[in-house]
Amino acid sequence: MQNSRGKLIVVSGPSGAGKSTVIGKVMERRSDVRFSVSATTRQPRSGEAAGKDYLFVEQGEFIRMIENDELLEYAEYVGSLYGTPTAPVKAALDEGVNIILDIEVQGALQVKAHMPEAIMVFLIPPNFFQLEERLRCRNKDSEEKILGRLETARREYSKAAAYEYIVVNGDADIAADELYSIIVAESCRREDRLKHLITDTE
Repeated sequence: MQNSRGKLIVVSGPSGAGKSTVIGKVMERRSDVRFSVSATTRQPRSGEAAGKDYLFVEQGEFIRMIENDELLEYAEYVGSLYGTPTAPVKAALDEGVNIILDIEVQGALQVKAHMPEAIMVFLIPPNFFQLEERLRCRNKDSEEKILGRLETARREYSKAAAYEYIVVNGDADIAADELYSIIVAESCRREDRLKHLITDTE
């Protein structure tokens, strides 16, 4: 029997932590989990598809979405705007679908303030040195941007106490197992299973 309402899982972590890979592995294993596509003003990276990885919008369109209260959260990250469209998230949750948000810390805290039931997961590499190594090995950013991402990561780490769970991604398969287990455990909460305890058969 499906839960009457889906779970909202908020996954945050520094750039280079491997969030997309881990989330993708979980979604391969669970048909009741859907990824919420964020809107952003940044340019697509190689291999990214519009509407699948992100909704790529112009800054003017993003501002219009803010003014019309169409975003569950929004924030600036490394010079670009990111936000989560509200309507598709709430519609999916009402249908009993679990939604995963891959968003940075500022946005995650906004979501938690608006939706206290959100499950907060902070995903990080085993240590900060590995994070820097991953960013440099991508060969996608300038030295200035790498240093900016590392400084942002330090600020993000300082907010880890706002999250209920921390997943350490030293191995993507193991990290996916941990995230999967969090979703399973949250779905087994008492309040979601009380309907199975009904003894009146009339």
